[in-house]
Amino acid sequence: MKSDKKELYAVIIDVLPMTGIGDSRRPQFKKEPLVQAMGIEQFKLLELVPKVSDLQAIDRVYIGDQERDKIERVKRRIGYTDLTQTAKLELPYAVETIVKENEGRYVDFFNKAVPITSKQHMLHLLPGIGKKLLWEILEEREKKPFENFADISERIKSIPHPDQMIVKRILEEIEDPNVKYHLFTSK
Repeated sequence: MKSDKKELYAVIIDVLPMTGIGDSRRPQFKKEPLVQAMGIEQFKLLELVPKVSDLQAIDRVYIGDQERDKIERVKRRIGYTDLTQTAKLELPYAVETIVKENEGRYVDFFNKAVPITSKQHMLHLLPGIGKKLLWEILEEREKKPFENFADISERIKSIPHPDQMIVKRILEEIEDPNVKYHLFTSK
């Protein structure tokens, strides 16, 4: 389960050149470009104010407390329903990219996941893992820890794409504000 610390890097999922256009209540000088992005560590959805105009979807940007070269400031944290349609379409690709770039972190999840309650295991929360598959994973990792996604799919035949199980779970945690357990995201 994730702690609630600041994101240092984010991946852009939509660029909005000027917000407030068509909103007569908002003065012209308050209209500013915005970027919708997702944090790389905890998958927080954020609205950012860019310093530069050449940002594109899937660009990785620094948003920590040090000097930022492409982002002026983090405007606010947003929810899934606040995302533009474009951002919603980019989100699965962004999550998949992050999971693949951080494969070790997610393979570690398969190696170190523990029971949550006496009747539920963290691995149960991944789509497609029932009791039989859970025991197979636990037995295999006891013999030898998994090394990568390919090792998991080689040793557990009924999991051809373990990375996709992780991606689906992350998307579920992002999209559903009422999900009870957060394995990869912060609330």
